[in-house]
Amino acid sequence: MRAVCIMVMGPSGVGKTTTAKAIANALNWTFAEGDEFHPASNIAKMSAGIPLDDQDRQPWLETIRDWMTQKSKEGVNTVITCSALKRRYRDILQGTEADLRFLQLDAPVQLVGERMSRRSDHYMPLSLLNSQFDALEPLQSDENGIVISVEENPEQVVSAALQALAPNI
Repeated sequence: MRAVCIMVMGPSGVGKTTTAKAIANALNWTFAEGDEFHPASNIAKMSAGIPLDDQDRQPWLETIRDWMTQKSKEGVNTVITCSALKRRYRDILQGTEADLRFLQLDAPVQLVGERMSRRSDHYMPLSLLNSQFDALEPLQSDENGIVISVEENPEQVVSAALQALAPNI
């Protein structure tokens, strides 16, 4: 049986890290921050306010996919964050040998902007927020995943996510 990987996805600022860490803690699974898989060149671009293009993202997505596969081969269930904004990105990620389930976090752009304006410890500038929402292609019915609103507090979001994921994990 393949190990399960829950990928918490969505635009920057929706609460991927907070949600993913809480889910990993609740399930006692391994957590990984997808942003840590970015090469230095991608971080430099984003820090300079330059959106990444598909060519920039390709090796990053492949590295995440390969990490999920390795953890699955080790029998380790995981929770990882990754924006995974476009279907073609998710198609690359679905090449993993893990049993991948997407958890898309959904919120109005205004709410996310307010949240991002209050944080100072992230390289993604507020100026790139609209490009993230413009690029977002929501999960489709043939993708293995669920969509959860993050308009509530983090505890309620995690509870709703765990409840929705429970039948399949």
